[in-house]
Amino acid sequence: MVAGSFALAAGMGLLRNMVIAQQFGIGAELDAFYAAFKLPDLLFTIVAGGALATAFIPVLAEFVAQDDRAAVWRLASAITNLVVIAVSILAGLAALSAPWLVRTLIAPGFDAAQQAETAQLMRIVLLSTIFFGISAVQSSVLHSFKHFLLPALAPVLYPLGIMAGALWLVPQWGTAGLAWGAVLGAGLHLLVKIPMLLHYGFRWQPVLDLNRRSVHRVLWLMGPRVLDLGVFHLTLLASANLASRLGTGSVSALEWGWEFMQLPETIIGTAFGLVVFPTLAEQAAQQNLAQLRRTLSESLSGLLFLTVPAACGLILLGRPLVQLVYQRGAFDVAATEAVYAALVYYALGLVGHVCLEVAARVFFAQQDTITPLIVAASMGLLNVLLGIALMGPLGHGGLALANSLAVTVEVLVLLFILRRRWGGIGQRRMGQALARVAAASLLMCGAIAPVVNWSSAAQLHPLLILLLGGGVGLVVYVIISLLMLRRTPTQLARELVQAVSSS
Repeated sequence: MVAGSFALAAGMGLLRNMVIAQQFGIGAELDAFYAAFKLPDLLFTIVAGGALATAFIPVLAEFVAQDDRAAVWRLASAITNLVVIAVSILAGLAALSAPWLVRTLIAPGFDAAQQAETAQLMRIVLLSTIFFGISAVQSSVLHSFKHFLLPALAPVLYPLGIMAGALWLVPQWGTAGLAWGAVLGAGLHLLVKIPMLLHYGFRWQPVLDLNRRSVHRVLWLMGPRVLDLGVFHLTLLASANLASRLGTGSVSALEWGWEFMQLPETIIGTAFGLVVFPTLAEQAAQQNLAQLRRTLSESLSGLLFLTVPAACGLILLGRPLVQLVYQRGAFDVAATEAVYAALVYYALGLVGHVCLEVAARVFFAQQDTITPLIVAASMGLLNVLLGIALMGPLGHGGLALANSLAVTVEVLVLLFILRRRWGGIGQRRMGQALARVAAASLLMCGAIAPVVNWSSAAQLHPLLILLLGGGVGLVVYVIISLLMLRRTPTQLARELVQAVSSS
C-alpha cells in the first residue's frame, strides 16, 4: 500500500512537472523557483522531517499500547506546538535575511534580478513549512495508531496545489503563482489527515510540557538524526550553489534529473525501508544477531534484484522518457538533453540510494544514530569536493555524478562497519546475488540497446520506444533471472504467495 501510494505520488509529481515544463521550459525563472525551495526544505528537515518520526513514534507508541489516549494527545499537542514555534521563528528569520542568503549561500551565480526573484519566492515558500511541520507530527500520530492510508495519500495531493498555481495563478503572478500553489499543496497535505485524526479522538491542547520526560526523550532522540538529514539537504543546497555558477537551466536540469531517479528510489527503497524497519528493530531488541544478518542480507539481495535493472533502464530509456514527459511547449530538445545528462549520472547512484534506506536503518534499529551521522557528514564533504572537481569537465552532470559516487561510498562504509561489528553480514550471499543480477542486467542491456537504436533511427514516438525497449528488456531480465534461480514462473508465484501469507 505504501509503495503504491508512493508510485501514485511520483506520478502526480511528473504530471506537475509536465504542466510547469510546458509553460516555462528550462530557464532562469524556473532556476529561481527551484533554488527558492532549498532553504525551506532544509528548515523543514531540521525541525520536523524524517528525524521527528524516528524519535516521536517509539515514544508515542508506548502510550498507544497502553490505550492512554489522553497522554497520546497531550504529547502530540506539545510536539505540534513546539514544531510550530520553532518553524515560525526560523522561517521568519530566513524571510528577513532572504536576499543575503540567496546572494551568499543559495545561488551566488545568479544575476541580481534572478537573486531578487529567488528571495521573493523563498519568502512565499517558507509559509508552507509551517503546514508541513504540523502535518509531519500528525502523520507520526496516525502511524502510531497503525493507520497508513491517509498519510501515504498526502504526498499525492501536494502536487495538485502547485498544478493549480501553474494553471490559474501563473498567468497573473508568474513564478509567484507556483510558490503560492506550493503553499496550497502543503495545506492539502495536512487537511487530508484530519478525518482520521478526529476518528481517533484528536484533541489539541495549548501546552509545551518542556519538563515532561516523554518530550525530553523525543527531543533527545531527534538530535543526531536531525544532523544526519541536515547534512543531506546541505549537500543538495551546495549542489544548487555550484549549479548556479554554470549555464542557465543547470539548476532545473539537476532538479528534474533527480526527480526521475527518485521514482524507483522512492517506490522501491523508501517503501521497503519503512516496511523492514520494525523487523530490524525487533531483532535488534532481542539481540538476535543471526536474524539481523539474514534480514540485512536478504533485504539488500532483493533490492539489488530490483534496482540494478531499474538503473540500467533509466540510462538506456531515459532520453525517450524525458521526451515523452516534458518535451512540448517551451521545453525543447536542448532542455531534454540537459535533463537526460543529469539523469544518467544520477542513475549510476540509484543502487546506492536504495540500499542506504536499509543500511542506515540497521543502525537506527540498534539505537545507534551517531555512526550514520559521522559517515553521512564525511560523505557530504566528499560529495561537494567531487562536485567541484567534476563540474568543470562534465557541467551539471558532474554534480550528479558526485552525488552518485558519494552515496555509493557511504553505503559501502556502513556495510564495512557492520561487517566488523558483527563478524560478517552475509556478504557471500549478497555477492552471489549481485553477480546474478549483474549478468542478467548486462544481457537485458544487450537486448534493449539495439531496439532503442533502431526505433530512434526510425523516429518512432517516444512512447513506442519506451514500450518496445522496456518490454523487451523486462522479458529478457525475467527469463534470465528465472533460469539462474532455476525456478519456473509457477514456482516463483507460489513462493511469492507463501511469503505474503506468512508475513
